[in-house]
Amino acid sequence: MVRWAAFSCLLVPVVLVVYGTSFGGAAVATLGLVAVTAVCRAMLRRSEKAARSAVAVHARDRLPPPGRRRRHSRPPGDAGSRGGGGRRGCPSSGGISPGG
Repeated sequence: MVRWAAFSCLLVPVVLVVYGTSFGGAAVATLGLVAVTAVCRAMLRRSEKAARSAVAVHARDRLPPPGRRRRHSRPPGDAGSRGGGGRRGCPSSGGISPGG
């Protein structure tokens, strides 16, 4: 995006001079475009930096505290529908009891 802005900073004065604007007017237009391009570039870099730091903070906040591990939502013997040991069937269907 910045490359296109730099290209336009060079192209606009040439077009202005070709279509009859004085060199002074083209120079003023060039200075204005350069100033706007510089401000936009600074704002773009600042927003990218803020986005990167926000992602880093978000990732850091999602980590568990050091020294602690998360517990799994199921006990180790309950494999559910993955075909391992544990209970089978729906609890409300009156199927096999957990005790055996």
